[in-house]
Amino acid sequence: MSIEQESESDLRTQEPRLWRDTGWTARVIKNEDDEGWAVAMIRDDESEPALVGPWTMGRDKKNPKPLDAAAFRTLVKTAAEVLRRHEQQLHATLHKSVTLTARSAVLTVTLDIVPDEDHPYALLSAHDEADSQIARVKVAPHFKLNRVSAAAWVEDEFRQPG
Repeated sequence: MSIEQESESDLRTQEPRLWRDTGWTARVIKNEDDEGWAVAMIRDDESEPALVGPWTMGRDKKNPKPLDAAAFRTLVKTAAEVLRRHEQQLHATLHKSVTLTARSAVLTVTLDIVPDEDHPYALLSAHDEADSQIARVKVAPHFKLNRVSAAAWVEDEFRQPG
């Protein structure tokens, strides 16, 4: 067994209430909202769970059902999907795009919000059909990009919107 395999197996935990493998940890916890149990899925190097959901009671109706390989795989898949959807939603919130015909050309105007904690801003850009950038200005992060605002910016020769 190589050193790499040893360290990988050392990180693997398979206990009834704690499974750690493939970059994820599943921990069965007491559900503070009621008498039951919950499971928290935490990705390695993250402090907050990606997913917390109800967990099944065991046969004695007091203790949780033990984690097993099939449940862990399902939990990893579900937690990864939750994170993927969150990332897609964040991307959609921070990056907007409008395509329009102006100046006898098809232009794509994009708004990319930079969510800096102290000084957030956005970049308004125009690209031609070859995806070459033809203009870019810094705007407020709350700038509303739509067909009307994009067309007005193009008509104003890409000057800083007021």
